[in-house]
Amino acid sequence: MIGSLFAGISGLNANSTAMTVIGDNIANVNTTAFKSNRASFANVLSQAIGGGGNDIGRGVEFWGTTPIWSQGSLENTSAPMDMAINGRGFFMVNDASGSNFFTRAGEFTFDRDGRLVNPDDLQLQGYRVLSENPDGSLNLGTLDAIQIPTESTTPPQASTEFTVDVNLDSGALVGDTYSTTITVFDSLGNDVPLTLDFVKTGSNAWTWQANSTMATAVTPAAPTAIAFDATTGDLLGTTDPTIDLTLSTGATMPTLTWDLYDAATSSTNGDITQYASQSTTTFQTQNGFPAGSLRAVSVNEAGVVTGSYSNGQLVPLFQVALADFPSYYGLTKMGGNLYAASLQSGDAMPGVPGSGRLGSISPSAIEMSNVDLGQEFVKMITTQRAFQANSRVITTSDEILNELINIKR
Repeated sequence: MIGSLFAGISGLNANSTAMTVIGDNIANVNTTAFKSNRASFANVLSQAIGGGGNDIGRGVEFWGTTPIWSQGSLENTSAPMDMAINGRGFFMVNDASGSNFFTRAGEFTFDRDGRLVNPDDLQLQGYRVLSENPDGSLNLGTLDAIQIPTESTTPPQASTEFTVDVNLDSGALVGDTYSTTITVFDSLGNDVPLTLDFVKTGSNAWTWQANSTMATAVTPAAPTAIAFDATTGDLLGTTDPTIDLTLSTGATMPTLTWDLYDAATSSTNGDITQYASQSTTTFQTQNGFPAGSLRAVSVNEAGVVTGSYSNGQLVPLFQVALADFPSYYGLTKMGGNLYAASLQSGDAMPGVPGSGRLGSISPSAIEMSNVDLGQEFVKMITTQRAFQANSRVITTSDEILNELINIKR
């Protein structure tokens, strides 16, 4: 009967520890990206001397906890730098000493130095964008802390090409003129007004000439003839004209190409037409821009941190790094929603969101706890009953021992 007492005690200890696990799960029901834990038990045997089939159970022991790595639901927030991982992976964060930690809690803000940090001031890691390819893909640098100084600026880009959509009235009289002005930018980002003057010279024939109030010389200096198809009103020709400006400010201006023809087919692209309608400009664009200062920062599903500048440019600056592991169950809990790699988890495998097995980023959202309150309450009931039953084993064993002692009387 002494053995039954200790078996009952082991049950009390194991179930009280299980209740602690349940209490921890319920306490963290609102903890960002918290993963609930399941309590496990193992039986205890006492080997009979000489072996054989007389092994007797000696109670239970608490075997450990197993994290439940299911995806928590996502909560939308108004914070632009909040991020949730939709799928596998962990954010990589570093402390001041450079130690690596991993977390799924994506509550990040910029500190005064422009570093993207979590509430514990750990720095989010990512890849610096070195350049952007024409197809939209990014050339990335090495893994580093994401830092975007608030005084970040983009240099100006001088204009090299422009487009003006103009219709010249086919009913205009010889000598009639039409002018339109587009703003281009020099090497310092200064606005340079470029005016195009069109003059009707004959049937389906016009001339154009460029000028600017900021230019001391313009090439071509003389009017240039253009002609239109008498049937369709389309511009005739095959070669894009070019314009050179010598600026009075001392800044330089690259040769400007007026995009009028499709390079692949050497045919007009429809920007200049001669229809029976009032002469008008319907659209214009050019590829230059002035210097700009940072106005806002956003992140997309690929984890690309993009700066929005006052000159209208959207510049990709960093791409958030995610890390995957061979075994999530081997990760070491560090508190503060952090994990560390261990021999059991294997080495971290960093990458960018959406690559390999890594999930994508949900911007302006956080992952909620995956604790199921209904399931935890059921576990609480069964654990409480198990604790009561084990306490009953102790009291019953005590009564039997008491009867045994009373035999002497």
